[in-house]
Amino acid sequence: MAQYTANTTQKDLDYEVSRRRTFAIISHPDAGKTTLTEKLLLYAGAVGMAGSVRARKNQRSATSDWMEMEQQRGISITTAALQFDCQGCRINLLDTPGHQDFSEDTYRTLMVTDSAVMVLDAAKGIESQTKKLFQVCRLRNTPILTFINKLDRPGREPLELLEEIEQVMGISPAPINWPIGNGPTFKGVYDLASKSVLLFERTEHGRYRAPVRVHGLNDQVLTALLGRDEHAALIEEIELISAVGTKFNRDEFLAGLATPVFFGSASNNFGLEPFWQALIELAPPPGPYAAGPNSIEPNSPEFSGLIFKIQANMDPQHRDQVAFLRVCSGRLEKDMQVHNARLGRKLRIARAYRFFAGEREPVDEAYPGDVVGLANPGGFSIGDTLYTGRAVAFNTMPRFQPEHFCLLQNSDIGKYKQFNKGLEQLEKEGAIQVFFFSDSLRKEPVLAAVGELQFEVVTARLRAEYGVETTVSKLPFACARWFEAEQPDRAEIIWPSRCKLAEDRQGQPVVLFSSEWELNYCREKNPRLALREWG
Repeated sequence: MAQYTANTTQKDLDYEVSRRRTFAIISHPDAGKTTLTEKLLLYAGAVGMAGSVRARKNQRSATSDWMEMEQQRGISITTAALQFDCQGCRINLLDTPGHQDFSEDTYRTLMVTDSAVMVLDAAKGIESQTKKLFQVCRLRNTPILTFINKLDRPGREPLELLEEIEQVMGISPAPINWPIGNGPTFKGVYDLASKSVLLFERTEHGRYRAPVRVHGLNDQVLTALLGRDEHAALIEEIELISAVGTKFNRDEFLAGLATPVFFGSASNNFGLEPFWQALIELAPPPGPYAAGPNSIEPNSPEFSGLIFKIQANMDPQHRDQVAFLRVCSGRLEKDMQVHNARLGRKLRIARAYRFFAGEREPVDEAYPGDVVGLANPGGFSIGDTLYTGRAVAFNTMPRFQPEHFCLLQNSDIGKYKQFNKGLEQLEKEGAIQVFFFSDSLRKEPVLAAVGELQFEVVTARLRAEYGVETTVSKLPFACARWFEAEQPDRAEIIWPSRCKLAEDRQGQPVVLFSSEWELNYCREKNPRLALREWG
């Protein structure tokens, strides 16, 4: 039965769903993902002046890099959610980390987006992390728009880049525009649909929108700008791509079989205006969301949502925890009662927030596609399904096995309480796991993570957010496996000499192995011992 307030109708819900756009921006590190994010905010009117990933003294930092360590290091560590309105659409933009050590956060984020922007470096093309993230998008046939960046620097030929996309990614690239010049001579783009030349002008450090002039392909302005030979080569290239290039097909794009390709320079704002306009027009509104063998339609009247991220201490004044929720169907309302499928009980949504990176403001309602934050006193975990009405359980979020381990030591015994609280809250974010050696007194925890940079993040955040100084010592382990065996039975298990027994925070026994060979040796010697991965 429909679950509406007096002020909400099916027509209202359909309208709100139709104007949502929820997408993530993905790339290999240093391809320009966060810079592109910042410039899209500028062209959307969400910021008046674009910031910089590595801000100069008189500049502000990039909006999406809100964490102190991100601003210091010039890298994205955690996914930033930015919600704003533009041209009648409600935009939910998710800027994801590019570095592989923070890939868990990115993978989970990609499970709750309706489309993605893939950023490629024009000189480097498709790099390893981009390929991995593309494969994650393929799991849900997520529509992908491609932005080939850094045309203001010497790079590879556009035709070569298109061929690489097709061969490596197995997806048809359909160019929407074409670069005019390359490196120092890059001046703008040619729009293949309107058959017009868009020439851009530089602004100071790319802080403001680039002025644009529109010309025809055969205008003498281009000859004077590029030189006769380069202008002639441009005309020949465009004639070729217009004749034999892949034409954009919206149905193939929505099915994840083709990607529209745009060229530009995020740092100089060249090509950004047409790309942003196309992104609003092409990115799809929320679609059905998988829940086991079924799918939940976004315009279903009953509310449902998926928690995909936990973040501690976004507000230094409150030191709270926020659970990031993707609304999948219906309407989220302040103070509404929802079921938590994992806990099997009802919870009240006391406060919900919309985010603009590190800034937040309360909201009274949210619709499918929206990413909102819920105050989390401890009742939410990554992967939780919230719903009203008929029971729903969304497919589980991906979990990743740790490959790096270290011993974390508290340098100040007097701050043991802050140390424990900080570590417990950071563990709930899902980037690290905490173990304790079976022969220890739980004073020195073992941290496990997919990437070693996570350990630097933990020590930096414990210092900045909890006032605790810590040190880490690398441990010689490569993988962890959970097992079940009563204490008397453990004496009969033949353990490899270099492995170590531990337990997780819930007291479940874990064995740490120094190599895959050691793991296989243990299985061979103990055929009845069940060793399982996390999750």
